[in-house]
Amino acid sequence: MTDDEERELLALLDDEYARRILIAASEEPMSVERLTDRCDASPPTIYRRIDRLTAQGYLDEYQELDPDGHHYKTYSTRLERVAIEIAEGSMELDVYRLDEDPADRFTRLFEDL
Repeated sequence: MTDDEERELLALLDDEYARRILIAASEEPMSVERLTDRCDASPPTIYRRIDRLTAQGYLDEYQELDPDGHHYKTYSTRLERVAIEIAEGSMELDVYRLDEDPADRFTRLFEDL
């Protein structure tokens, strides 16, 4: 993990809305509308945090199809655990991400059709 990645991770974990998004989206995939309600934040705030979390690989993004033909995205937390080790004058961060089975992902995509 580079110094920039470590700084971004610590900044995201320090951000109240980023933490709320990670926690809410760990229960089930959620749309921006649901995350806005759950996190008590405006849609622009949610979109900005989603962009940062997705860029770092801490959220997965899925395209959902509405029966009326509209498409929207849902997000689920991919970040499982962060370990911080401080020893011998240095600090090390390890990030553990959830890996979803491709077959499960394919099934979930078509369950709501």
